[in-house]
Amino acid sequence: MNTSIPAGMSRRHFMNHMALGGATALGATQFLSSLEANAAQVAGAQKACILVWLGGGAPTIDMWDLKPGSKNGGEFKPISTKGDLQICEHLPKIAMEMDNLSVVRSLSTREADHMRGSYYMHTAYVPNPTVVHPTFGSVVSYELGAKRKDLEIPSFVSIGGGGMGPGFLGMSHAPFVVDSRGQIQNANTNDMNKDRLRQRLDMLSTIEDGFIKSNRGDVGQAHKDVYKKAVNLMTSEQMRAFRAEEEPAPVREMYGNTPFGNTLIMARRLVQTGVPFIEVQFPGGWDLHQNVFTTLRDQRLPLLDSGISGLVRDLKQRGMFEHTTIVVMGEFGRTPRINQNVGRDHWATSWSALIGGGGLQGGRAIGETDADGLRIVSESYLPGDLWATVSHALRIPLNTVHTSKRGRPMKLANGGQPIQGLIG
Repeated sequence: MNTSIPAGMSRRHFMNHMALGGATALGATQFLSSLEANAAQVAGAQKACILVWLGGGAPTIDMWDLKPGSKNGGEFKPISTKGDLQICEHLPKIAMEMDNLSVVRSLSTREADHMRGSYYMHTAYVPNPTVVHPTFGSVVSYELGAKRKDLEIPSFVSIGGGGMGPGFLGMSHAPFVVDSRGQIQNANTNDMNKDRLRQRLDMLSTIEDGFIKSNRGDVGQAHKDVYKKAVNLMTSEQMRAFRAEEEPAPVREMYGNTPFGNTLIMARRLVQTGVPFIEVQFPGGWDLHQNVFTTLRDQRLPLLDSGISGLVRDLKQRGMFEHTTIVVMGEFGRTPRINQNVGRDHWATSWSALIGGGGLQGGRAIGETDADGLRIVSESYLPGDLWATVSHALRIPLNTVHTSKRGRPMKLANGGQPIQGLIG
């Protein structure tokens, strides 16, 4: 009997043939399901980073580096954790996971403007009018995404917001943006049959090929590459990674059963699919110039507590935590001084970020600020040091150099060095 599979035969075609074979088909079905499960396991074991972006600048002095007894200390008390540090009393679930996470308490960036601070923290470079640097997700996409031949969807996904752009690395490594439900804007093909979709794509390809041949730079090819990835996302089975609703109820409850929790579930599912970098935007923002303690206690911290603790537990249970680095930060911190509106203003002199997973050391407080949170009294760290630490976890060589459009060499993470207390 000839058991070979004709070239180009689809999986569905193959399964239809197997369905005629009775018990033999059942075995084949189980075999293919096993292969698919194994493929997901292999993809989940690949290195990845999940950045949880606290846009607006979170008051880290009220979260990760509290100052009890100081006039700047605010209303919250510190509590002990499973690690060798204390954090805010309104983050009790994260406290139970702090043996797996660490806090870098001595970031000092001196960029207290929202746009400049976001650019700096995403790229490791201060804004420069002569060059647009890539966000670090684009760097990871460039270094790791192209090597993942089984990945049919973009290698850098941003959930809930746009983040920064790909800079000189090109649009092929731009963040692929979806909303908090995993929906892609203007990409609904439910009302279009496959033949009609294919006709439209063929027409678009012809137009783009003509544009590319007209020698108008690399924009045409970049757009075609990006659109191809978008089409793959719409037609590939890997798009199921965005369906957080497919997870069992206990899993969704682990994350808090909230829209933010669902975005983190999506992030985990994307890591399982093989996506090396996912940025998740925290909803609502952290630009808390007024009513900081009420907003934190009643809104922001409960969401963050359930979501991050659930993500850590879920990754650990699936054997993915050692391969997945988690970074939780915004563009800067907030002033130690509490203003007249019971809020905190922009502050980039001394603040904190949460990091863990990927084989990094957990349960540690790296760096130290003084008793009032006004200055750093230990070694300070820059965004490049944080991203160099992530690069170490992702096994991206630290001597990597990229070249800008003008031919300028650009060091990985702006030449930052891994934070030794996290990798030792």
